[in-house]
Amino acid sequence: MENLELYIEYTARIIEVGGILTILVGTLMALGKFIFSLQKGGQRSYRLLRQELGKAILLGLEILVAADIIATVVTEPTMDKVLTLGVIVLIRTFLSLSIELEIEGRFPWQRKEKDARLDQES
Repeated sequence: MENLELYIEYTARIIEVGGILTILVGTLMALGKFIFSLQKGGQRSYRLLRQELGKAILLGLEILVAADIIATVVTEPTMDKVLTLGVIVLIRTFLSLSIELEIEGRFPWQRKEKDARLDQES
């Protein structure tokens, strides 16, 4: 059983590294698009840069939350660890909602209402 817990703990660490790499690679790609659009004579778009950065951070945060959940489930689930996980998930959820609001200009649950209205108009 100890070996299984060790493997799951390693898996959680690998997923954490994946989340960090997702944010890093997404940031570099967004900056690359921004910089190369300047060289091609294209119009520089600060809003597009923010959207691309927001998407990378949002995806990375989701992966990091998954890693935290796995790491907490593997260890002995004391009330202190569960509360810590709850706070981490709340903070990351708040960040995700804030970033989603910045990227889309609306909350995720508002998207369905707007899409439904567009379908009715068609």
